[in-house]
Amino acid sequence: MSAHKHHEHVQRIKNAIKDSDDLNQSEKSETMKHIDEWILEDKAEGLFYSELIKIAKGIKPILEELGLK
Repeated sequence: MSAHKHHEHVQRIKNAIKDSDDLNQSEKSETMKHIDEWILEDKAEGLFYSELIKIAKGIKPILEELGLK
């Protein structure tokens, strides 16, 4: 899913939570907090993966030189 589509999807979920008659204000607040935490974790995981890829590219020639690839 593209970042734009992902953002739209998350925004629709947040709007549905805000407009919900089934949740009280406290539940809405807690739910929004959890969603924001998940978004941060998702971004952190993406950054972590990106950094690992960069490291792997640097290690690959060393492994080949050592005959380990």
